[in-house]
Amino acid sequence: MLKQIEGSAAVAEAVALCRPEVVCAYPITPQTHIVEGVGALVKSGALKNCEYINVESEFAALSVAIGASAAGARAYTATASQGLLFMAEAVYNASGLGLPIVMTLGNRAIGAPINIWNDHTDAMSMKDAGWIQLFAETNQEALDLHIQAFRLAEELSCPVMVCMDGFILTHAYERLDIPTQEEVDAFLPPYEPVQVLDPADPYSIGAMVGPDAFTEVRYLAHHKQLQALELIPEIGAIFKEVFGRESGGLVHSYHAEDAETVFVALGSINGTIKDVVDQERAAGRSVGSVSICSFRPFPLDQLKAALEGSKRVVVVEKSLAPGLGGVLASNVRMALRETTQPVHTVIAGLGGRPITMKGISGIAATAQAGDLPDVTFLGMDQEVVDREITRTAEMRHAGPAAENILKAIRPRPAGERSKAS
Repeated sequence: MLKQIEGSAAVAEAVALCRPEVVCAYPITPQTHIVEGVGALVKSGALKNCEYINVESEFAALSVAIGASAAGARAYTATASQGLLFMAEAVYNASGLGLPIVMTLGNRAIGAPINIWNDHTDAMSMKDAGWIQLFAETNQEALDLHIQAFRLAEELSCPVMVCMDGFILTHAYERLDIPTQEEVDAFLPPYEPVQVLDPADPYSIGAMVGPDAFTEVRYLAHHKQLQALELIPEIGAIFKEVFGRESGGLVHSYHAEDAETVFVALGSINGTIKDVVDQERAAGRSVGSVSICSFRPFPLDQLKAALEGSKRVVVVEKSLAPGLGGVLASNVRMALRETTQPVHTVIAGLGGRPITMKGISGIAATAQAGDLPDVTFLGMDQEVVDREITRTAEMRHAGPAAENILKAIRPRPAGERSKAS
């Protein structure tokens, strides 16, 4: 059914169609509308046989989901940014215990300084926690990925994190195809857990494991990720049969098969990149793109195949590994380790800074001219940064860097004295 709807509300409806039995909710921007939406569906009776639990923190939200899942319930929660960090211990516990929890991550920057806008720093902080991480390019894909996530999580008994860009997707209204309950029921079988805490058949989970067995236990988490590389495309194919559209999968190639310059990215920025690819192609320039849907597990072989034949790869990413550069680019380089293709990193969109077609077009032109550095910070005011570096070198009490940068970018009106000046 076609419906004009906010991205968060669409995800809430998709989650409800998956018949969760326990939903643990704690608000944090920009995912709050999702758990509010699920709560409204529970209250109205549209979502039956579901216990909706308001908790006191993000840590509590995932902890309750862990308990519910261990007791045999289909469990769901959502978070963002600082909330994900607050539940970090539980994030590792959920994957270590092999519990098929589904969680939405409304991608948002991590402070300090405080910032509520979109980037991928939060997802990158938990990239190695053992969760499957799927990135949505559009709101339709975000909706679809949640339905696939429950099936994927339960077939592997492994938690799945569906990442959707905060505000850009969560708060955007557009026309989406909302599936029927019958369609979702045909795709997602009733939950049959592989482990259940049952007084009639008692055993322990989360027991102490010493050096003699810890490596073997941890390897099993790695093995599940490798299994997911095969299962994700299979589930995507079944999804297409039931719902009549392609969604999910590992990677999506867009005019990359014969391109000299290929962009690689996660999430909603791929829409802008595709528009630039169309513009470049119309001008006779050989440019393409590859969108990665599955960041964990990382599709090394599939990405290598998608990039075969390109002369250069430009990774646009909304996160920064200080002292290194790009997180995604490091993984892309691993996929291309047996080739000679250069991989360039473009750090863009940090803290919600707009990424425009003009900016991406400029990167494409610089790359094709062979002048693109190893790491580029798109749209950064280098002069402001240099002044702050000089200030901190010359002044012992230089003041907080964030405040100084703000004052440099947005000067106070004449007559107002700055304490940092």
